[in-house]
Formats: sequence, C-alpha cells, structure tokens
Amino acid sequence: MAGMDKKKIPSVLVIAGNDPSGGAGLAADIQAISATGAHPAPVVTSLTVQDTINAYEIEPVEPFFVRFQAETVLKDLNIKAIKLGLLATAEIGMEVARLLAKIPEIPVVADPVLVAAGGARLAEERLLEVYLHEILPRATVLTPNAEEIRALAPGENSQSARATRLLSTGCQYVLCKGGDEDTPEVENTLYKRDGQHRSWRWERVPGSHHGSGCTLASAIASFLAQGESMERAVKHAQQFTQEAIARGFKPGRGQDVPWRSWPLRAQQD
Repeated sequence: MAGMDKKKIPSVLVIAGNDPSGGAGLAADIQAISATGAHPAPVVTSLTVQDTINAYEIEPVEPFFVRFQAETVLKDLNIKAIKLGLLATAEIGMEVARLLAKIPEIPVVADPVLVAAGGARLAEERLLEVYLHEILPRATVLTPNAEEIRALAPGENSQSARATRLLSTGCQYVLCKGGDEDTPEVENTLYKRDGQHRSWRWERVPGSHHGSGCTLASAIASFLAQGESMERAVKHAQQFTQEAIARGFKPGRGQDVPWRSWPLRAQQD
C-alpha cells in the first residue's frame, strides 16, 4: 500500500454487528478491509455481549436507524462495495434489502451470520426467509459456512445442490466455506450461475478461530472495491485470511483470533 494515491482509496460500506472482544463483527471487518487496501465505513446493526468463547446477549439497533446510518454514508462516500454481516432481525434485513434495491450497481458480499462460533444463536429464524427472498436476489456473492448453507438450503443432500438452489434466488456467486468441516484440509468452492465452479484447498491450521468468516468476506469486498474480478478477489482474500489465521493469537480464554494486521507488520519488517 506504500505510495498509494490517497484520493483513489475505495470505500466499503459494512453493515454488521459489534463484537466487543474484537475477534469478529465490525472490528474484524474494519481490520481486514484496512489491511487489504480499502477504507471501511461501518454501520452498526446490533450490540452484542460476547467474548472469544461465546455470545450471551444481543441488542438490535432500530431498523430505521440502521438504514439512516447507511444512507448518510452513501451520500457522502464513494462506496465501491458493500459487506453484510450480522443483521440479527427480519426487520433489519428488510431495511437492508430496500437499501440494496436502490443501489444495484454496487457489489454486495453477504456473510449470513446466524450462529456464534460458540453455538449461541445470533439471528432470529424469520431472518432466513428475508435472506432467501429479499437479500439473496440482490447479493453478488454469498459466503456461508457449512452450517449456514444447510440452514439456507434445507433438504438438499450435497454442497453443490445447496449452492445451485441458492443461486436460483438471483445471487450471482456462492462461496461455500469448509473451515468448519472435519477434514484434514480446508476446501472452499466458488459456484457460479453458469454451472461452473472453482475450488481452493490448503492445509488446516489447528484449533478454532474467532472471526475468520468475517475476515474473508470483508477482504473479498475490499478487493472487489479495488476493481478485481470475483475470482481474483476470492483468491486474494483467501490468501490474506489464511495467512491471518496462520499468524493468529489467543487474546482471551477462548478461540484464537486471526492476526489481520500482518500485511502492515510485513511492510515494517
């Protein structure tokens, strides 16, 4: 990023919840977007009580106030991509869908946060229907983990069938993440609406990692904002995330947290 023209740094609108542990949520989004070369504009959807072990309480922001935050930023900043994280309620999901309908030219990375890493439910059941019928038709890429894609496409008996079903809603790409699967390697697969797909594999880093999904989705949005194609954005975001996980640390008593500032430290070194 040294020598980058500051007038050309693109902005990413992030609509997500706050994690006070700093491991996931808006903190992870801000760190990942900044480290990969874009400017984060965070819109708060909810306050949570959580740590690196689990989530305990969630207090959603009033839906109109979520939209008010986003519309104010959109009038001021030159937003080049949008990243969705925790939306928490169906009402917030509807306000976000109405907002996206007015700006179809901006790519949207939708990370369907439903359950905390520790198992606590973060989103109400009704949000699933809003996601399927209102948000996915307006999303450029969906980035579900194994549990999330099973919740969004129940009854399908394979990953490809689930991805195909979600693509039929109007979403252009589905990136199925394998970080939570019980396999020696992590495999992520990007499915496209034309029936093609591409997979990436790498060695699994031992342990569990708080905020890895937020990190990946935000990095994808950052690279899309900088003009990269979807495949290149996904590739580079995975490389960034994998390195952040490999350099991860344990700030608390629970999961490791990816070290998302490693590119900045590498420049100093």
